Amino acid sequence: MRVLYGTKNKAKLESMKRITKDLGLEIIGLSDLDMPLPDINESGNDPLQNACIKAMAYYEAYKMPVFSCDSGLFFDELDDMSQPGTHVRRVCGRELTDEEMIAHYASLARKNGGKLVGSYRNAICFIWDYDHIYTSMDASLYTERFILTDKAHEMRNPGFPLDSLSVDIATGKYYYDLRTKSVDESAVDKGFRAFFENALEKIGRR
Repeated sequence: MRVLYGTKNKAKLESMKRITKDLGLEIIGLSDLDMPLPDINESGNDPLQNACIKAMAYYEAYKMPVFSCDSGLFFDELDDMSQPGTHVRRVCGRELTDEEMIAHYASLARKNGGKLVGSYRNAICFIWDYDHIYTSMDASLYTERFILTDKAHEMRNPGFPLDSLSVDIATGKYYYDLRTKSVDESAVDKGFRAFFENALEKIGRR
């Protein structure tokens, strides 16, 4: 079953392919389509609204099953007006590169004593057809709380720049340095997999 993931981010595409492995989904990304992309105004007030705006735009443009995700980054130390929220990569109206993001968020942590504590709140909208639309912004899709530090790890994960600044709260170590942490078994991965399992069951594809 071919399903479009509304993203051009190769890292996110490969991650979702791994998460949904064995569910009978052939997930493709926007870069796999030889078609113009629709103009989308992500004007939602939260990650779920933006995920739905994107998914519907892609569904109406390509008339195929599609899902889109969105996320917001929220820190304990920042007030509502200062939260990155859904604009994690866009700062002052400009889309940042991976290295620019690392520099920006390291500076933000530095201004707050060298670290911030927060989490990503993820959302997803899956459209099979107009009668089968499934959404979630359940806490099972949130990342665990982590420390964002002002000193970047030397490793880089293209498409996920803030991984280089992310530190595990329990151990105080960068996630890159934790050998016991399995990406395949992360709580967020399980949350997304459970979402697809439930949606496919309702569609009658499980």
